[in-house]
Amino acid sequence: MEEGTKPEKVKYDSTYRPATWQVQVDYFRHFPNSKKDIIFLGNSLTAHMDWLELLGEKHARNRGISSDITFGVLERLDEVIEGKPAKVFLLIGINDISRNVPEEVILANYSKIVRRIKAGSPKTKIYVQTLLPTNNSFDKFKKHYNKEKQTATVNQGIRQLAAQEHITVIDLNPHFADSNGQLKTEYTHDGLHLTIEGYKKWAELLKKYL
Repeated sequence: MEEGTKPEKVKYDSTYRPATWQVQVDYFRHFPNSKKDIIFLGNSLTAHMDWLELLGEKHARNRGISSDITFGVLERLDEVIEGKPAKVFLLIGINDISRNVPEEVILANYSKIVRRIKAGSPKTKIYVQTLLPTNNSFDKFKKHYNKEKQTATVNQGIRQLAAQEHITVIDLNPHFADSNGQLKTEYTHDGLHLTIEGYKKWAELLKKYL
């Protein structure tokens, strides 16, 4: 780099929303809310599971949207807050990383999400979860693989945010990582999403907080 030149700013699209995003948000807005609701908020990792069936928890509500990013969660967060749910379990960020959203921006959005929930629904218990590893031995989601450094930075920031905001962090990542820091093969079928064994492990880690 020549003297006096600045590093090129990373470009990312904060307006990206998955194709079905608006339709799913409209569904969510028409579902009844209860102060007993336990909200699972996130992307495809959340969206792909029937949390009521997995956890045997009748108040579980799925608010996952495949391919969503932290900006999308912020945009649809009012729907979650309006119901003043008992608990919110948040897992979001791996798609941001795959779309080149800087770690500091992801963490700033995490902070906004947490603070908006606290302001709009003070009695809601908030649980932030660390991002899962991925596995680069697969080839379907190449933009998500080999992002261990970014994931580690975001996860450390999530832990720090939880301490600062006096909320609970559920440190999922080490339970899913193999000795090389990759998502264990028994927990994934494509290097990103989970098998039923992966979801059973996740459920095991969540049980104490329900």
